[in-house]
Amino acid sequence: MKDTKRSALDLEKAETPLVDDIRLLGRILGDIIRDKEGKDVYGLVERVRKLSVSFHKDTNQSANNDLAKLLKGLTSTDAMKVLRAFTYFSHLANLAEDRHHVRRRIAYERLGKFQDGSIPVALNKLQKAGITNKIITETLESSLISPVLTAHPTEVQRTSILEAERDIADLLAARDQIKESSKASNPTKDVLLLKELKLNEDQISARVLQIWHTRLLRFTKLTVADEIENALSYYETTFLREIPKIYARIEDELGTNSVASFLRMGQWIGGDRDGNPNVSAATLDYAIKRQAELALRHYLTEVHQLGRELSVSALLLKFPKRMQELASSSPDLNEHRQDEPYRRALTGMYSRLAATLKELTGADAARHALKPQNPYKSSQEFLGDLKTIEASLISQGAKALSDRRLRGLIRAVEVFGFHLATIDLRQSSDMHELVLSELLATAQVEQDYSSLSEEQKQSLLLSLLKDPRPLRVVGHQYSEFAISEIAIFEAAKRVRQLFGKDAIRHYIISHAETVSDLLEVLLLQKEVGLMNGNLGKDATADLIVVPLFETIEDLRNAAPIMRDFYALPGILNLIKKSGGEQDIMLGYSDSNKDGGIVTSNWELYCAENALVEIFDPLGEKHGIKLRLFHGRGGTVGRGGGPSYEAILAQPPGTVRGQIRLTEQGEVIGSKYANPEIGRRNLETLVAATLEATLLKPTKPATKAFLAAAAKISQSSMNAYRGLVYEAPGFAEYFFDATPIREIAKLNIGSRPASRKANQRIEDLRAIPWGFSWGQCRLTLPGWYGFGTAVQEFLNQPKAADKKAALALLQKMYKEWPFFRTLLSNMDMALAKSDLALASRYSDLVPDAKLRKRIFGAIEAEWSKTVDALNMITGEKVRLAKNPALARSIRNRFPYIDPLHHLQVELVRRYRAGKHDERVQRGIHIAINGIAAGLRNTG
Repeated sequence: MKDTKRSALDLEKAETPLVDDIRLLGRILGDIIRDKEGKDVYGLVERVRKLSVSFHKDTNQSANNDLAKLLKGLTSTDAMKVLRAFTYFSHLANLAEDRHHVRRRIAYERLGKFQDGSIPVALNKLQKAGITNKIITETLESSLISPVLTAHPTEVQRTSILEAERDIADLLAARDQIKESSKASNPTKDVLLLKELKLNEDQISARVLQIWHTRLLRFTKLTVADEIENALSYYETTFLREIPKIYARIEDELGTNSVASFLRMGQWIGGDRDGNPNVSAATLDYAIKRQAELALRHYLTEVHQLGRELSVSALLLKFPKRMQELASSSPDLNEHRQDEPYRRALTGMYSRLAATLKELTGADAARHALKPQNPYKSSQEFLGDLKTIEASLISQGAKALSDRRLRGLIRAVEVFGFHLATIDLRQSSDMHELVLSELLATAQVEQDYSSLSEEQKQSLLLSLLKDPRPLRVVGHQYSEFAISEIAIFEAAKRVRQLFGKDAIRHYIISHAETVSDLLEVLLLQKEVGLMNGNLGKDATADLIVVPLFETIEDLRNAAPIMRDFYALPGILNLIKKSGGEQDIMLGYSDSNKDGGIVTSNWELYCAENALVEIFDPLGEKHGIKLRLFHGRGGTVGRGGGPSYEAILAQPPGTVRGQIRLTEQGEVIGSKYANPEIGRRNLETLVAATLEATLLKPTKPATKAFLAAAAKISQSSMNAYRGLVYEAPGFAEYFFDATPIREIAKLNIGSRPASRKANQRIEDLRAIPWGFSWGQCRLTLPGWYGFGTAVQEFLNQPKAADKKAALALLQKMYKEWPFFRTLLSNMDMALAKSDLALASRYSDLVPDAKLRKRIFGAIEAEWSKTVDALNMITGEKVRLAKNPALARSIRNRFPYIDPLHHLQVELVRRYRAGKHDERVQRGIHIAINGIAAGLRNTG
């Protein structure tokens, strides 16, 4: 008992700085509201907050009635002000929480303690297991870890708000430093301390005031260019500077001078045109030029700063011959720098970078000590000059000068090149078929390609891949669609020629359902010169053809399709000569929407195992390297959840130093807006990949485990589909009881929420599907079906003993990372659900019988799932093993709840015909605030 009390006290003490920051930011925001909007508005905000808190504690519905009455009486203007207050508080609370994460990590590391998921802990585990630093270094040489940023219609932050929030985050960090520096003094009597804290608070107040007077929403539909700029802001803040620090930490821990550049960024924005008609060759060109501009401007700034720092004189130190030659090649003739070889060299390098910037992007450098001239032909050439300087400094015994800035710049150039991030191309398989149908008919090769059988398609495509002649007929006017699709391939070829082969490496095929889907993309590559040579002999393809298996059926067919693809004549040799890499993308979102969370995860697990069985022999005999690309979303229902646990829970042998995974929606902001948290999240990917590759922590599951999982999956899918696709009126309920209609109209993405203009669940995109369930706090895709499945498993007729069946599930939870991670993620989804709030959204359904029937079914399954989790895990409360997230929810949700109540009221008004601008904007602001508060939406 004493230990329990002590741990509770320790936790409370550890959380004190977080509580202090939340109170500070809340007080500042409250003062601004009182000052700028008046005491009445401030009082209204407080009344809504208190009634929202009482809503959960109330058993006789009086708070619910009082709250409903208050909200109905609000004018649209007052509703907007209250919404903005809670939305901005939600944003500010996130900043305080982020700061606390950093604060706690620093406190641990000062004591010599490091958390799981950190590089020191991972390397320590490897070394304890007898894995030498040499083996670790060699493993990294053949590894690729790549987070891929994607744009989706749930990312609602405006750049101006992000920038102001980053300033507040910096000021909170500065506030900690002020307090830290004065620990030895008496805080109540330290006049200087009080003045510094007051100045800091005033600066925070200024930024909060700026936010309060800044428009939260966009007036216009978000464009692809806007999405590109939004993503690039994270490179400026985090990736360009923090990724080199990760490499430096690994090298320092291993005691080596250099490890291979295995951690690289990927990007979909500008190249992902699946369902997005706004993406074209022009957006691809814009994306790569903006990426290059950002990278080159970073290098220009760093080279300029190096020139200021490396003032070493040749009168005092001897310079190696190569360094002298580099300085002599510079056109810098300034008499003040003639004895300063580093400065002369760097001035010349700056002029070359400026010329490179102009040539590749058309933009101009900010400073010009010399006129831009002689652009670099490649990032490798620039890298060679930097390494010449590094070698010279080391030879002079001045490695400390190299480590200060040059080391990070060299690594940045190795990782980001002139292209910044690899842009993936993506399109749906049916679009490729349409293009080829037109090309083949025009060339009089095949008049009705689409009507051919799969076997006939494969035969025709293979023969065309061996034919050196192009398909296009000179002078023929092709359709605008065909021209635009082929233009993407042509643009990819130009981009690779200008920016290097790493600028575009992957072509992803959505809805990959047949072998011919892969062959079609190879043929389109051949048409523009991205594939060359004879298929049976020396053919090579520049782009890796990446099938995306999305639905439950697709996942089940993944292994057979890849087996048949590699069995085709010439394909194995083509892949070998093209680099021996095969990426396969697995879709979490659509498979979840198709079959529910349990079946989605189970079929992903089975598909990965089946693919490894195929590629193990190909790897051993032919050197083909399998790389799985995980299409994870933000919510649990879309593959979200802690990345460290997710990677370690992968089936044995499926990682092997190779992993790509998408980062989407609000997750990008919550993971990477703060540089230190961004570095920690990237470290987590590295640590988990190393452990999964070298420690092989996941043992093969027992036959009993696999059999139980298969049964639970089938029952879960039946329950899930029984509600979502078979229950009469479910689609009507969903569109009425969630803000999906309003989300579809919000200017938060460049692609439509649905593939077709209807209200069919089948045609709705997985992202707004999951996002909507988060908004109404049911989080249904993250748990539905599991409770029924467990109940049926425990009560199955052939089970000799219900206790034995439960004991098996408990053993699976303790010993099988896959099952444990699945349940942990469901636990998180349930912790973020709220049936009381969900019932308020349910009231939006006009049909009372439908409302009662569907919500009743959801409520019953929720209770079954909670009971199932409690039985298997032994925990009676949610997040018992994740106190950090439990703390986060405890601190944030009381301020998110009012946004739900206000959103329901405004949606009710809007659907009743009150379409004035303030009502619509209010709904959108509520969506923003709830998404920001829940964090892992999108």
